[in-house]
Amino acid sequence: MEKFKRILNIKLPDKQSAFLWGARKTGKSTYLKNRFPDSIVFDFLKTDLFFKISKNPAMLREMLLAKDKALLKYPVILDEVQKIPHVLDEVHWLIENKGFRFILCGSSARKLKRGQANLLGGRAWRYEMFPLVTAEIDNFDLLRGLNHGLIPLHYMQDSEDAKRSLTAYVQDYLKEEVFAEGLTRNISAFSRFFDAFGYSHGELTNYSDIARDCGVDSKTVKEYYQILVDTLMAIRIEPFKKRQSRQVITKAVKYFLFDVGVAGRLTKRHLSEEKGAEFGKAFEHFILMEIVAYRSYKDRDFRINFWRTKSGLEVDYVIGDGETAIEVKSTDNIDVRNLKGLFAFMDTYSPKRSIVVCNEKEKRIHSKIEIMPWREFLFELWNNKLLK
Repeated sequence: MEKFKRILNIKLPDKQSAFLWGARKTGKSTYLKNRFPDSIVFDFLKTDLFFKISKNPAMLREMLLAKDKALLKYPVILDEVQKIPHVLDEVHWLIENKGFRFILCGSSARKLKRGQANLLGGRAWRYEMFPLVTAEIDNFDLLRGLNHGLIPLHYMQDSEDAKRSLTAYVQDYLKEEVFAEGLTRNISAFSRFFDAFGYSHGELTNYSDIARDCGVDSKTVKEYYQILVDTLMAIRIEPFKKRQSRQVITKAVKYFLFDVGVAGRLTKRHLSEEKGAEFGKAFEHFILMEIVAYRSYKDRDFRINFWRTKSGLEVDYVIGDGETAIEVKSTDNIDVRNLKGLFAFMDTYSPKRSIVVCNEKEKRIHSKIEIMPWREFLFELWNNKLLK
């Protein structure tokens, strides 16, 4: 992970604290170690420290008040803070009464919220760490990225090691994280749900169908999806609803896992070439996660939706209030058949930019639609030239 210069930039003024959230192994701890090398760190993954502070949260305050004041000019880092929710009361007191700054790092705020923990009432800014993005990787290899995923360690590994790591991540972390945090009690039903998620990944979600497969009701399935969203394992994409129409889908949603490699392992996908339906699904997911990470890292406040008619016309990603329409096609030869969805969307909403992200080699414009090679699209995105 030391090889990658992360785009995330946490800059805290005096008396300002922050939460840093992100799925495990995305590089949060490494980033904080490099960004704040002089900070005091409390890592609650350490068993002895966990038991000491969980039994007596006031001990954190006592330990910090005994530290040299020179060290306390840097933010204090609490890693895996969700493991000890009540320690946030002590953090609150130290912020208010002693002017301390904290960076509170963890994989999910869900347990804190469910435990009615003190979330500091706006005293801490929110940051999020994602898997790697192309702007952080020299000589990015697309097939490696889609197969290995963009979790830093996984991307760097050889194919067999990456496969084993992804399998362990899916089996030992994604499920066990939920069980260990006590987010659901029905372990067998959630396991069946997680397996069923594989065939619906990135597609219109039918809660009733998945509920039948899992042996639970639709309400429980919706709660399982919400667990994945709250623990930053998945994102939910809503349909675009600017104008209501009987011909446009407005209720079904899509869910995507946070990492394209993890999704590939869940769906038992392996790509040997840049073509085919499976490559297309992975490619679409990959572009989405670049946009999602860009929005967070650059502190932009735009919505990401999809648009689809009942007849099957679709635009993969609609940005903001419809200002930009983005269709992702894995082909290296875009023709008029690939543009039907964009043309239909343009006729109704008149976006400022309509873009096809694809595998062609040169950028061109066809009837006001920008056909862009994916590398050029991502270069413009990360250089703030794309989404105004």
